[in-house]
Amino acid sequence: MLFANITETLPLNAKRRPDHPALILGERAVTYGELAPLVARTAAHLAGLGVRRDDLVGVALKDSIEHVVAMLAIARLGAAILPIDWRWGQSEKQRLVDFFAPRLVLTEPGAEALPPFGLAAVDEAWHAAVARQDAATAPACTDPDAPLLLSLSSGTTGRPKGPMLTHRLLQNRFLQHWACLSFHEQDRHLVSTPLYFGGGRVFALSHVYVGATTVLLPLPYQPEELIATVRRHRITTMFIVPTMLRRLMEMPDAGAPLLAGVRYVISGGAALRPAERLEALQKVSPNLINYYSSSEGGAVSLLLPEHGGEAANSVGRPVFMTEVEVVDDDDGALAPGATGHVRYRGPGVPSALYRDAEQSASMFRHGWFYPGDLGMIDAHGFLHLTGRAKDMIIRGGVNIYPQDVERVLAAVPGVHDVAVVGWPSRAFGEELAAFVVRRGEIDEAALISRCKAELASYKVPRAIFFVDALPKNSSGKVTKAALVERLPPLDAKT
Repeated sequence: MLFANITETLPLNAKRRPDHPALILGERAVTYGELAPLVARTAAHLAGLGVRRDDLVGVALKDSIEHVVAMLAIARLGAAILPIDWRWGQSEKQRLVDFFAPRLVLTEPGAEALPPFGLAAVDEAWHAAVARQDAATAPACTDPDAPLLLSLSSGTTGRPKGPMLTHRLLQNRFLQHWACLSFHEQDRHLVSTPLYFGGGRVFALSHVYVGATTVLLPLPYQPEELIATVRRHRITTMFIVPTMLRRLMEMPDAGAPLLAGVRYVISGGAALRPAERLEALQKVSPNLINYYSSSEGGAVSLLLPEHGGEAANSVGRPVFMTEVEVVDDDDGALAPGATGHVRYRGPGVPSALYRDAEQSASMFRHGWFYPGDLGMIDAHGFLHLTGRAKDMIIRGGVNIYPQDVERVLAAVPGVHDVAVVGWPSRAFGEELAAFVVRRGEIDEAALISRCKAELASYKVPRAIFFVDALPKNSSGKVTKAALVERLPPLDAKT
């Protein structure tokens, strides 16, 4: 165990490197000498508003320095952060707070009420109240098993769910960052994804913990702005989702990788296809790392730049301190090469969902976390994903993994993006439908022909639907349920 509370490193960092930038947004910078007392005063103000240990505090703030300060202040008190995406519609926010009942919700000025829960706008009055507090008397929790962060799964559909991470659990995830991604105090880390999103949030807290510099680049921004920010601040590590990687790859050839100076460009949220990854290594960064993780369980595996050949089709090898297995429907471990349910465990993995015994029973069993992915581990220890259990298509009693079909279609020149879903069928239970984003001259007949040449007949899509873009959530994952809703009845397709 490192510290009882993740904020205990703040005064240490303030003492040993007071002038070092902790947080940067645009022209504004907050040093560690400024951050430590600011967090303490903010914690004191929250305590004055009635926040106590074990309380949930909603954070519905933009991607800002105030957002990071608020998270740290909540953590100091031993209360728990309830992430709320400020971009959500009012009904989405209301549904979340009704389910989790936070003590307080921090919002942008002018935000709509969320009855019956209290709101605290982070505005001029808030800053004035914080400034009046005495940092020396601010409460501080010293229990490593105190709640810290309700790590919600990505997306806003269905019943809200997520485990409660403690200070102990999160620091164990920080250890994985140091061991596998070599984060250290001299780093300048770029947060280019929303702080609401697990990767952006946890990587930001990890760098503040060790005394590094975290640079915030809030959405929306253009690829040119991202590149300019990386160069201006001499960024050494950054986290990016495949959606932005693809936008960078669409830029005119600069004759050299666009982010060549970054030590690690970490791509997560959704898997990259092998051809995309190869292009990104050549055009965006030779130091691209594919990071497979989940909001609930944390990091699973890393695919490093040097991993080629068959390994390029995988999501890499397990991270430090994490054990990964593939099991059958009865939770029996499968031999290398066999496809089944992915599960993993380690000191950074929680043991249950928060206030949700029913869902916990299906996702957390026998000390393992089941993220809902299907996959196989090859003879060299690389984990290959074959799809989501809930996305598996059953046609005439035969299990079909969408990724098998998507991989074939994605390799066709002119295919920019693709998703395969089950199409309700009276005759077979499900048929296959493919949604394709194309760049260039490619038609349905050519794609069907390629599938027939490379796949078993039962895996060939019944039809191809060309779309301008695939619907995706905040982490860059395709929302396949939205695609299924677009499908016409089978007899309507001619």
